[in-house]
Amino acid sequence: MIRSPRDDDWPDVAAITNHYIATTTIHFGYDPVTPTALRDLCLAGARYPWFVAEEAGRIVGYAKAGTWRERAAYQWTVEVGVYLAPSACGRGLGTALYGQLLSELARRDFRSAIAGVTLPNDASLALHRRSGFISVGVVREAGYKLGAWHDIELMQKRFSS
Repeated sequence: MIRSPRDDDWPDVAAITNHYIATTTIHFGYDPVTPTALRDLCLAGARYPWFVAEEAGRIVGYAKAGTWRERAAYQWTVEVGVYLAPSACGRGLGTALYGQLLSELARRDFRSAIAGVTLPNDASLALHRRSGFISVGVVREAGYKLGAWHDIELMQKRFSS
């Protein structure tokens, strides 16, 4: 089931996020996040939707939108991301979550969504392409994590042309 997050979802959302922070370069955070910090981030950005995927009473993934850049001229472009529990990968949940999120962003009259994919990540690139994103360039050595520099491929989905 895909739905908006509830108060009791945030520990699972934090656990998923912290897995990627601690063990991968998919998320560029260095420090673990708390359930409260994620809830507050979601609530502070009421303009930007978040969705969770629930299976058997547990949250197994989430998709979120947020500010891409701060200046007013950018207000109709959002940054998006999707994260799945490792056990939930490869079953179509990322596509389903993105489908719900992107439909809601279009309904809210956003112009486009931007996603950054740490390279290499063939699965994420395929997910974004399936969801209608196109590559708009690579930022070389965009982030330093786990002892190495990492490139980011920027992907964009336009809601209107």
